[in-house]
Amino acid sequence: MSEVTLPDVRRSASGPRIRASRIAAWAGKWLVLAVFFVVTIMPLFWLVFTSLKTNAEFLTDPFALPATLQFENYLKAIQVSGLPRLLLNSVIVSSASTAINMLICSMGGFVFARERFRGRQLILTGILAGVLVPIIAFMVPYYQIIRSIRLYDTLLGLTIVYTAINLPISTFLLHGFMKSIPFEMEEAGIIDGCTFWQRYALIVLPLSKLGIVTAATFVFLFSWNEFVYALLLTASFATRTLQLGIRDFSGQFFTDYTGMFAAITLSILPSVIVYVFFHERIISGLTSGALKS
Repeated sequence: MSEVTLPDVRRSASGPRIRASRIAAWAGKWLVLAVFFVVTIMPLFWLVFTSLKTNAEFLTDPFALPATLQFENYLKAIQVSGLPRLLLNSVIVSSASTAINMLICSMGGFVFARERFRGRQLILTGILAGVLVPIIAFMVPYYQIIRSIRLYDTLLGLTIVYTAINLPISTFLLHGFMKSIPFEMEEAGIIDGCTFWQRYALIVLPLSKLGIVTAATFVFLFSWNEFVYALLLTASFATRTLQLGIRDFSGQFFTDYTGMFAAITLSILPSVIVYVFFHERIISGLTSGALKS
């Protein structure tokens, strides 16, 4: 009969403990993910189901499922809020501010990442410091500037403000990406006779597509979902954005909650679609930008 040595006893005793710790880690991981899933997704599910109820059902039991799906709430949302015009205004402002912001910040990021001049770091630090300033702090200056240049209650004025607000974060992301591109690639272009603008447009810009997509997504989502500056800088229906149209469901004596929830659901669909198509680029872009900066 063979004897069991002390190391064998320890090994046999540690086996169940290792398996138990792995099971506990696995269960803990999925528990945390489940909590995040519930906290993130459940409000969205509640919003969609509530938008398919009547106001009486919502006021009686906000968390009950609808007895009959009220799809006419979405038709009402389109008719009451004038959704097609508001949607067009939001698309124009969001797309234009994103395009202008990317043009300016890509050029600025290229200059700060590749050129050496006196005061470069000081200017860059001043621009990036804008990330730390709350956008509410700029309400009065932006309002006065837009009024003074006679762009109040215009889509152009709103586009300029959205472009300016997102300059610091876009410059930060694009500067980090362009700084990481090997300078040897530009040197090869310089030897071939590339000018300053050709180095920017033909070499650095194509290699910074990941950073551009990441920054552009942030600018577009901010411009699409922004409410405060749209309320401050517009007054007429012709310049109203989609987020402002949701206010029309709340009156002095009655609030159409289910119609409002239907309008909110329609307003967040573009944001969800953009994130579904670009979430991998956004995540990888943020990670790369953080490491490269």
